[in-house]
Amino acid sequence: MTKVLVIATSRKTRGGITAVIKAHEKGKQWEDYHCRWIETHRDKGALWKFLYLIKGWLTYICLLPAYDIVHIHLSEPPSALRKCLFLPLAKLLGKKVVVHFHAFSPDTTIHGKYKKVYRYLFTKADVVIVLSQLWKKYVDDAFGLKDKVRVVYNPCTAEPYPQTYEKKKQILYAGTVNARKGYADMIRAFAMIAKDFPDWQIVFAGNGEVEQGKALAEKLGIASRTVFLGWVNGEAKDKAFKEASAFCLPSYAEGFPMAVLDAWAYGLPVITTPVGGIPDVARDGVNMLLFKPGDTDGLAQQMRHMMTDSNLRNCIAVHSKELADTTFNINTVNAAIGNIYKELE
Repeated sequence: MTKVLVIATSRKTRGGITAVIKAHEKGKQWEDYHCRWIETHRDKGALWKFLYLIKGWLTYICLLPAYDIVHIHLSEPPSALRKCLFLPLAKLLGKKVVVHFHAFSPDTTIHGKYKKVYRYLFTKADVVIVLSQLWKKYVDDAFGLKDKVRVVYNPCTAEPYPQTYEKKKQILYAGTVNARKGYADMIRAFAMIAKDFPDWQIVFAGNGEVEQGKALAEKLGIASRTVFLGWVNGEAKDKAFKEASAFCLPSYAEGFPMAVLDAWAYGLPVITTPVGGIPDVARDGVNMLLFKPGDTDGLAQQMRHMMTDSNLRNCIAVHSKELADTTFNINTVNAAIGNIYKELE
């Protein structure tokens, strides 16, 4: 009976890794391989983070002898450094190790000053999971791991509630409101064309640089057309996605954006940038509209296309749902994880 220890951030942490592992918990492989999630990080103060790590480490020491595979989730350097506490003992005890890499930028990780940390983790692992073909190339080029690296996409994790809401002329952004995700570009692009679409709004669901976003919208004269919901979850998130007519993520760097996966799960037509795993499936004008990161003129043009043409929105929406139901279906992704565990038995 093969058993798997999953090492990752807390289930109470906001973010993509937590959402992915919660999706893995729903898969047949989680039960078949008696998976146990050990939480090693929490979004609180430094002392609390340290205590949480120690608690996770002690739990790990106690449980590890009874398990066969250790599945380690990591992303940016602080996460990778924490996981260096866990991998050596697993290898010392002869356990198989899967490293699941969720980072958004090679420059801050495998090409940055912590490259040696990632080299150690990846070369010691039996399998390295990345989120796209582009990330596979990055890792192959950096460390020459070849067949050890597998692409497993993040799944669509959104589960729409039964409630229905009337569609509004809104373009939704969901995720942390920060520079990397390009929220300011979305505000600037909408300001360029807002006068031509007086009944449309842009809506931001997420925490972060909300006050800066409000100030920029005010400066550009579109404050009344720019809505900031703050962090939403549950029914409030469901309502935001169901009321929107389109979705936009103007990101500069991603692994595979969970917000886009959420939009596909809700059947929303998406405007986004070809970063991270998006190029693996993107067909511009067919299943999404694309523009280059930072190109506000290009974003404004794609917004105009989306707002003007309801047939285009509907056609892209159909393809969005198709992606959610096939390539990024939670059962498809969990089966891929299960196959990796089976290979390591």
